[in-house]
Amino acid sequence: MDSYAAQIVGILPEILLIVTAIFAILLDLLSKKEERSWVATISLVGFIGSGIVSVFLWNRVGFVFSGMVAADNFTAVFRILFCFIGAITVLVSPEYLRERKIRLGEYYPILLITVFAMMVMVSAADLLLFFLGLETMSIALYVLACLDRRDSRSTEAALKYFILGAFSTAFLLYGIALIYAQTGSTSYAEIMTALIVLPLEVVTVAGVGLLLIGFAFKVAAVPFHFWSPDVYQGAPTPITAFMSVGPKAAAFVALIRVFTISLESLADIWTGAVFVIAVLTMTLGNVVALRQQNIKRMLAYSSIAHAGYLLVGIVAGGPRAIAATSFYLVAYALMNLGAFTVAMLMNRRGEGDYQLDDYRGAGFAHPLLGVTMAIFMFSLAGIPPTAGFFGKLYLFSAAVEKGYILLVVIAVLNSAVAAYYYLRIIVLMYMTRAEHEMAAVPSFGGYTLTLVVTSVLVLLIGSLPGGLLNLLLAALP
Repeated sequence: MDSYAAQIVGILPEILLIVTAIFAILLDLLSKKEERSWVATISLVGFIGSGIVSVFLWNRVGFVFSGMVAADNFTAVFRILFCFIGAITVLVSPEYLRERKIRLGEYYPILLITVFAMMVMVSAADLLLFFLGLETMSIALYVLACLDRRDSRSTEAALKYFILGAFSTAFLLYGIALIYAQTGSTSYAEIMTALIVLPLEVVTVAGVGLLLIGFAFKVAAVPFHFWSPDVYQGAPTPITAFMSVGPKAAAFVALIRVFTISLESLADIWTGAVFVIAVLTMTLGNVVALRQQNIKRMLAYSSIAHAGYLLVGIVAGGPRAIAATSFYLVAYALMNLGAFTVAMLMNRRGEGDYQLDDYRGAGFAHPLLGVTMAIFMFSLAGIPPTAGFFGKLYLFSAAVEKGYILLVVIAVLNSAVAAYYYLRIIVLMYMTRAEHEMAAVPSFGGYTLTLVVTSVLVLLIGSLPGGLLNLLLAALP
């Protein structure tokens, strides 16, 4: 295989997504209104095809495009995860969009472009390429958040996200500029080499701090979390589910590559700051989630808390901590996608309030929703034998090995607090009576398939966690 062919093969999953997005746009433009449902099918095929190609690229490609793109096994893992997240989002979207009379055509191509940008972020081995992927993803998410233009909450969510996102981008870009000024490069590998030999200066510390602020916003870490609850509540629910797992995972993978690899020699500087951010993030997220009566806001603050848990792995560093963080990202994607799917079905009465009281008696009225939601809540709470339990076990064990006992104690106490608001939903479903007649739930379709697949995977990974962890250890960069 010649060099040019190897480079094309290295980015083939991304090429497939872009080609699919273009084809979806053309299909929407040239099709009659009643035939536009094919756009969703084409998008689903694109995600599946890109995921399959990512599987076949395992152990076949290294760095391409002069070292700017890392087409390694670590990238392949998250390419597959992003394609899965995209496919699940496509499955639950058509009926939701029809119910709210949201135009179908523009939605799926933008979703494809967003996943493409996430892949660019995780495969980037250069700060400028990472920044291009990040901005492409952010712009697409701004549009997706305000897709329901008739809903003022959706428009408000997108505007808040846009303004705060632009603000955080300035910090990130200025941080990149300062790192470049000090090291003379934006390549991860060259930055790592330069920082080992260069004396520590104020410019370097300022650059690291600004980069940390930019990343903290993207993962909704305290004190840069304010956008998250409002955006999650106002955005269309399939997009809320997508945003809570996909962009967060992409940002954490990029954080791993930049901080635990390129800036590893400066760990003594940034580890303390990340320690404090992790404690604040998990504590505030869990405490505020206790008071929420809207499940979308509850899951938003839950997402903030889980970002704090994931930051424990960044503080710990090392191969086991990175593998544990990756494991947790996979588990979190499965259980959060499933939980938001149940929320969509429970809100089928169309009132748009997503109140926790709607779950009273739902376990007996809708057995599938009750059982699957219980699985997702147990997993989010970290109760065995679920993927969430082993995600926390591996993450906290890696931190203990590195001596961060206090951080793990705080995280465990936070997990105990979180169990209250997760288990409260199960109590409402099975130990209280419904206050109104339950809405009908479809017997089969994208919703049902999503619930079955995600719940089975949560239990399967929880039953056989060693296989996934070993795979992730083998894939580490």
